[in-house]
Amino acid sequence: MTEAVQGVEGSRVQWPAVRPEVVAEVVAGLSARLQKRLDGAAAKLAERPVERTGEDWRIAVDEETELVLHAPGGVVATSDDVRCGCLLAPACVHRAAAVTVCPLADGEPPADQADQAEPDLVAGESPTSAPVPLPEAPQGDAPAAGTLGAAERAAVDQLHRVGSAALAAGVGGTGAVLQAELLRAAHRARLAGLHRPAAAAVAVVTRIRAARSGEPDHRLADLVAALRELLGLSTALSAASAADTAGPGVAALRGTARQVYAPAGGLRLYGLFSEPVLTATHAGVLTWAVDAGGGLHTMAEIMPHTDAAAAAPQAVGAGNRAVRLGDATLSHREFTRAGLAVQGATRSAAGRLGAGASVRAVRAAGAAWTAEPVARLWAEPPAAQVERALGAAALPPEVRPAGGELLFLDVTLLGAVPYGPGGEPRLLADCGGVVVTLRAAHDHPGLAHRGNLALLATAPGLRLRVIGRLERSARPELRLLAIGDAPSVQPPATQPLEAQPLEARPPALALPADRAGRVNLGLERLQTADLTLPPRDAAPPLTALPAGPLPPATPVHLLSRRVEQAVTGGRAVLALGTGAERGDRARLRSAGLATGASLLEGLLAAAVDQPRDVFGRVVADDHDAFAAAWLAAAWYEEELASALCATAWSGEVPGNRP
Repeated sequence: MTEAVQGVEGSRVQWPAVRPEVVAEVVAGLSARLQKRLDGAAAKLAERPVERTGEDWRIAVDEETELVLHAPGGVVATSDDVRCGCLLAPACVHRAAAVTVCPLADGEPPADQADQAEPDLVAGESPTSAPVPLPEAPQGDAPAAGTLGAAERAAVDQLHRVGSAALAAGVGGTGAVLQAELLRAAHRARLAGLHRPAAAAVAVVTRIRAARSGEPDHRLADLVAALRELLGLSTALSAASAADTAGPGVAALRGTARQVYAPAGGLRLYGLFSEPVLTATHAGVLTWAVDAGGGLHTMAEIMPHTDAAAAAPQAVGAGNRAVRLGDATLSHREFTRAGLAVQGATRSAAGRLGAGASVRAVRAAGAAWTAEPVARLWAEPPAAQVERALGAAALPPEVRPAGGELLFLDVTLLGAVPYGPGGEPRLLADCGGVVVTLRAAHDHPGLAHRGNLALLATAPGLRLRVIGRLERSARPELRLLAIGDAPSVQPPATQPLEAQPLEARPPALALPADRAGRVNLGLERLQTADLTLPPRDAAPPLTALPAGPLPPATPVHLLSRRVEQAVTGGRAVLALGTGAERGDRARLRSAGLATGASLLEGLLAAAVDQPRDVFGRVVADDHDAFAAAWLAAAWYEEELASALCATAWSGEVPGNRP
């Protein structure tokens, strides 16, 4: 079967994914002359039509030359899988351009696929089917568990050097060749056992590509975070190596290649909610459950995709696929309203449930959100939940507690108000006296988030029990994932609610019985009939808005915009200056942010301070001082933003209360 797709720049996900080490190897095989032509060749190749036949992707470079990408499972795994018919092959620019256009796959098999295809790797046991070993890196010396060996130190140095060069070059200057150098450094780090820094380097390249191509899901904040993670890890590992430090901290900086599942015994699970997962290369569903003790667990059904148009339907459809846990015969969507009794369960440090052959599970009754043990998730005060979520966000993903980033709140909708220069409506809600902005968890039009949020905006006064992800902001914001019936409150009227006139009744959910009083906002679409609303002319006006003057804004943006400017434009843009630097530093100091002002001054000084030869010409350096100044400013901004977010949710800021 042959399928033709258009490989335009904005839809590169239609190409197969490629392993990062393949990109590094193919680009390294180019001559210096061809490396200079690589970016232009990749842009031209991205506009060529792609034809897929089975596991082969074919691109007609010209009338005489055809490029073939062999991608079993949608992933180009070796350099031999990239074949070109031109005379210069294999050292031709066409092969390098192709791997530059393709999206990046994970360095190791994705955990979701590996967990589903193989038995769980339980702590203390050996896998029944060993994975294909990677080539061994030269070790030089055998490091202890808490120290760095020679190979690790060399890999860290290379990662830091290339990462600093990418920061100094900016998005516009980090072309395919520099991206390949960073991927080569990531592969070397992975072979040395530095899995967390290697993953951070691949994430940087992925986000740089998204920024350069103008992909709709590109967020500058994500790229800044990825660079901060990469340079922060390499700096910390270098410091540990220089000090010859031993201990568990170094092991956490290294990271792990695969999730290790520990025995969890018998579990009584109650379904909570499901959310669609949609990335550049994968789509599926993630389902959350709570056990009898109130602990959270996750199960996933996530698979690769090679077609952007089919990714959202794949994610939504995954909600109807069977839960991969023992002999359970219910779908992910059904499980959110039911339960499971599990024997022989295995669980990762991050709360992921294993699906090994020894696991047994049968269907059981679920629990309402207002009943134990689920209801205890809403018992924690909102401010304490925010502190917990901010702390969890700072942990590595492989050890981050399941649900650490989730908030469980009882809110009353206030309605939608215009926001920003464009007047985009924002849905506001009252949460214990704090005004919270409710946002869609994902903006993809193929998912139900945005439509459901628009319908909820028509029901001011509606009381809901919600689950969402904290959006770190100076004003309280939450990305909604699921909603349900709020705990019943005795109305002040003397007559029963059913006997009150329709116009006097508050808005309420009127879900069918099979919904069990809850909605997965990304997978299920609310209908007008699912809400009981008073007549439009009887609806109460939107009066519960922040009253009085807004609190004075902390000018952290004066520092953050310079941090972001360095990432987008590079060191040269910061070195040029705009004349406003002195005023920015003065405003930061007047706001009590003396440390921020000093860091901004140091960042600008490091950008200008470049070595020159006797003729005054700039001499290339390793950008180490500039990277250190940028990293200090970026981490300060990160910590300050978290502190401002926690303060906003505490209700201590005037203007955040109705």
